[in-house]
Amino acid sequence: MTLWQLFKQLRPYVKPYHWLVFFTLVLTAIGSFTAQVNAFVLRYTVDQIAILLEQHKGLKEGLSILVTISLILIMKEIVNAFIQFGQKYYGEKLRIFISKDLAQTVIEKVLTFKMAFFTSEGNQPGKLQTRIDRGVENLTRLVQNFFIDILPLFANALVALVMMFNANFYVGMVGLCIMPVYFFISIRQAKRMSGARRQIQELRENKSQGILSILESITVIKSFVREDIEARKQLMLQNNLTDTQMRIRSISFLFDGVKSFVEQIGIVIIIILTAYLVLTGQMTIGAIMFHIMLFNNVSAPIRQLHRIYDQMNDALIYSESFFNVLNAEHETEATGDYQSPKVSGKFELRDVSFTYPDNKEATLFNINMRIFPGKSTALVGLSGAGKSTLINLLDKFYQPDSGTILLDGVSLQNYDTEFLRDHIGLVLQKNHIFNGSIEENIRYGKPDATHDEIMQAAKKAYLHDQIMSLSKGYDSPAMLLSGGQQQKIAIARMFLKNPPIIFLDEPTASLDAISTEQIKNSIDAIKKDRTVITISHSISQIIDVDMIYVMKNGRIVESGTHEQIYRLNGTYKEIFDAMARSLNIEKISETFD
Repeated sequence: MTLWQLFKQLRPYVKPYHWLVFFTLVLTAIGSFTAQVNAFVLRYTVDQIAILLEQHKGLKEGLSILVTISLILIMKEIVNAFIQFGQKYYGEKLRIFISKDLAQTVIEKVLTFKMAFFTSEGNQPGKLQTRIDRGVENLTRLVQNFFIDILPLFANALVALVMMFNANFYVGMVGLCIMPVYFFISIRQAKRMSGARRQIQELRENKSQGILSILESITVIKSFVREDIEARKQLMLQNNLTDTQMRIRSISFLFDGVKSFVEQIGIVIIIILTAYLVLTGQMTIGAIMFHIMLFNNVSAPIRQLHRIYDQMNDALIYSESFFNVLNAEHETEATGDYQSPKVSGKFELRDVSFTYPDNKEATLFNINMRIFPGKSTALVGLSGAGKSTLINLLDKFYQPDSGTILLDGVSLQNYDTEFLRDHIGLVLQKNHIFNGSIEENIRYGKPDATHDEIMQAAKKAYLHDQIMSLSKGYDSPAMLLSGGQQQKIAIARMFLKNPPIIFLDEPTASLDAISTEQIKNSIDAIKKDRTVITISHSISQIIDVDMIYVMKNGRIVESGTHEQIYRLNGTYKEIFDAMARSLNIEKISETFD
């Protein structure tokens, strides 16, 4: 991304705050002139004192000069204090507002992305977080520094250069000629460092993802006593990051030395040239200091160029990946506009095939099946057979590569996605619990639910009594609950949502036997007149459903009721018998006998 492209991308976010920009520009214009006052005062002071000394006069005659310059300099500093306060205040205000808008916009955009974006390589949570955080940080810092540092510095330099030319053409030419040389060196520095900066960005993303992975896997790491292995992995990432950072700094120090040399050469030439002009009677002694101070104002942005270029290059690199996320229109989740007056839940899949993003091999092959409204359907198969993938397609998290999925006779692609998911309840094997109270987590199923409705949902999920045993009841932090209790919260959300279609993906996997029986009874009660699709390895969850589809290697291999497909002596019988053996049915039967 070029600097011009970056400004075009930022323009819509700066435009709403044009009044802040206007005030900053006015202050910058005033400040660029007040910055030259010291040079004029110094020239006036030196020349007037030189005259007094030639006339053999002392402090008594020069007192008025001291009073005059003191008043001027004090007034200038007072004005500058207001100008600098205004520039910093408006610049910081602009940064904060733009930071808020950028952060909110990218979050709202990410929420619209299809599921494939988040499962694609390179879009892991840690990397995305670094990309977004660093992007907002560097972009807003660039905007702030542009109005606080860059713009005032270059405005001061331009005014100082004009004044140098106005005082003496040749001295002005020295200042003018030094600047492009300095710019050329700075541009070469930026090009040399751009590749390394891009590498640093990638290393930082990998480091953030590595830390996130450690935090998410801390139980497994400690149970296998693998702390040293994880530490070595992070050390390797940190060493690579450190080496790259040191390489950048060494290049930066080399170029900074060259730029400092060029600047000092300019000062030397100014001193020699002005001394010559004084000796030839073309300039007063005070003009020497006048031009040196003006040249310092011209070279001030030059001295800051390395820092400015560092910030600009960081902004350019991180903005590229940031705006790739923000402008990823092709990643936005597809939606139609169809909204059925009543959703009954009749699904029909015709020759559906699907491959996950970044996968070379297909996951589902030519799936043909019917799911009847108001009936219970079970998907059975070994791990990796494609059961959860099929649920993902029915919930429109992904689009099939080929084939058609119909809901109540209408293609799923034509449905308004938000409307569709409002009519589907999804309970996963591992459900997410948000940071907040138990009540807030249950209310996620219905944002406008009353406390009584939340209590009823908790009772149906057999969670109410456990909640009331806590000191803060429904206001207790949900994160403090056990895994099984958190699973009940997910089920309570589903009861609260009360949808006509329910997808259950191992809903009781984290529950104990008594809780499993309780939840099964609740689910059996809510199944009435609803379309329910269940994925389960539990005999009790599948034996009494209306239809069973058996999946193997991404294909439907058997279908029918429990009795029908068990007699086929195929995959289902093999799985069912294994379930029974795992439960030690014979021993259980002996106990009952």
